[in-house]
Amino acid sequence: MEKTEEIKEKADYCLKCKTKPCSKACPMNTNIPEFILEIVNNNYKKAYEILKENNIFSHICSIVCPQEEQCEGSCVRGIKQTPTQIGVLERFVNDWAEKNNIKYDINIKSEKKYKVAVIGSGPAGLQAAYDLRKEGIQVTVFEKEKELGGILSYGIPDFRLNKKYVNEIIEILREIGINFETEKELGKNLNIKELLKEYNSIFLGIGAEKSTQYDLGNFEKIYDSDYFLKAYNNKNFIKDLGNVVVIGGGNVAMDSARSAIKMGATTSNILYRRDEEHMPARKIELQEAIKDGVNPEFKVRVIKAEGKNNKIEKVKCIRTEVIDGKAIDIPNSEFEFKADSVVFAIGLKPNREVLEKEGLEYNEKGLIKIDEKGKTNLENVYAGGDLSESKSTVCRALGSARKAAKAIIQNLEKGE
Repeated sequence: MEKTEEIKEKADYCLKCKTKPCSKACPMNTNIPEFILEIVNNNYKKAYEILKENNIFSHICSIVCPQEEQCEGSCVRGIKQTPTQIGVLERFVNDWAEKNNIKYDINIKSEKKYKVAVIGSGPAGLQAAYDLRKEGIQVTVFEKEKELGGILSYGIPDFRLNKKYVNEIIEILREIGINFETEKELGKNLNIKELLKEYNSIFLGIGAEKSTQYDLGNFEKIYDSDYFLKAYNNKNFIKDLGNVVVIGGGNVAMDSARSAIKMGATTSNILYRRDEEHMPARKIELQEAIKDGVNPEFKVRVIKAEGKNNKIEKVKCIRTEVIDGKAIDIPNSEFEFKADSVVFAIGLKPNREVLEKEGLEYNEKGLIKIDEKGKTNLENVYAGGDLSESKSTVCRALGSARKAAKAIIQNLEKGE
């Protein structure tokens, strides 16, 4: 935790703009100048209340959100100078509240007769459940895994996000009357038509769960990032990883490569087809990965795996050059890279087969089709998070869930 005088200096640096471009760039529209002003006034409790009133995930967002792309990326100070360190300030306030055992009181409106089912307990599902419950609506959250939290629990490793913050939110949601049912999966023991007989509306927040891969050949020890990170987070460490190659360049690739080291890999290497400038991972995540011993190789495309008896011994690669942001293969530049295991971290997509069986329509990007309020083509069924937008962040998932929850509430009240 940073020293108080350093924090005060960082807070004073903020211009407290009336137009609040930082707040507009925040998917949750956090009132950033207002909470920073309270830091300047040494009123940390008020700053904490401003943050929590708007976003109960504030502590988590301060840790995992790419502020440089969102709030800090729109800071007026950042046009000619360094932007205000909003993420640092937000984390300081939350750490201070935790240290001083300050709690935020949640007010629930009078009980309503409506019941809403939320499928998925990741950030989108939990946010939708929270916003609905605050209005006095009865909410049940269904989760396919044994553990609640979705990507917050099994997708983001503990070295990036302490799971106690996830568990604290789930406990708060239980306390305000939200019901949770685990090992309930859409397409298996859950069905939209059947649920709508009991519930007035449904919010889908099941995320993108199908890994994007391409054919490297018929070999063992080729993993997708979802499986790989679940293994790490559940402490079911994958043995004998040997030399690991992670294909991809996003934050998930960084998490996978660092998890490989912590699971005992001999070496952990990220092979990324573009240059560092075009790498989608946060710079801080790349730096942390290198610090942990990860070796990043840029402008390299993996073509196929090679080995004997279904065991990988190496991957065949080709050098690339980046032209207008696109990776172009350089002719006659093939080379071999030692590898025993490969992890694909080039993106996840929704489980189309299951969702289409439920009658849901897709858009041209392969995502669930929703309108501006988060409504799907099915009556009284809404969606948010990775299911309906590509490259979603935790904060963007929260924002999309809030929008959908608001629309659900308006729709229910309209039907009174």
